[in-house]
Order: sequence, then structure tokens, then C-alpha cells
Amino acid sequence: QVQLVESGGGLVQAGGSLRLSCLASGVSERIFTFNSMGWYRQAPGKVREWVASITSDGRTTYADFVKGRFTISRDNAKNTVYLQMNSLRPEDTAVYYCNVVLLSSRYSWGQGTQVTVIS
Repeated sequence: QVQLVESGGGLVQAGGSLRLSCLASGVSERIFTFNSMGWYRQAPGKVREWVASITSDGRTTYADFVKGRFTISRDNAKNTVYLQMNSLRPEDTAVYYCNVVLLSSRYSWGQGTQVTVIS
């Protein structure tokens, strides 16, 4: 069974940075590499929203609200996806999750990692 384990969250002041990691265990490197992976977030009282995606060959896309501030990357040999978050804002406060982009291939959601940005 595939498990997604997110880490790297924390409490940071506005303008600060964090680097999130997401390890996919229980899946082969070949299958992990095949899938486009994404980061998502859910703020209190809000629905989960897409943040960024990266294809198997490294092409990236971003939601407008993080463009220019966040960078998604992946290390296929480590079955890991990263999210470098710079210039953090209080409105970035949320639980961050990763998962496969394609709905039909999506794994069970992990526990996420809490990011709290204070002004």
C-alpha cells in the first residue's frame, strides 16, 4: 500500500521560507516517476486547493497565488517531491499535502504537514 508522508512544515514569520518534502513509500521508482505529482493545501474552513504540479519530466505549473514564490521539484530516485516556499504570507497558512495529479491514479491522502505563517 502506498503511503504519502509529508514533512517540513512549521511556524514561520511572514516573509520567511520553508521547504516541504513528500515521500511516497510502497511504490516503485518507475511508477513514481511516471506520475505527475502535485502539492495541495487546505486552510481551516476551506476546501483543499491545488498549489503546484510537476510532470515526470520536470515541467512545473503553479497556482497564481504562489507563482514566483514557491518552487516544486522532485527526486525520482528518492520517490520524493519538494515544495520550496519563499516570501510566505499569513494566507499561506494551511495543511499541505502531496498526491498524484491524475484523479484516477491518486493515492490515499497522507496526514499532511502544517504550515503556519504569522505576521
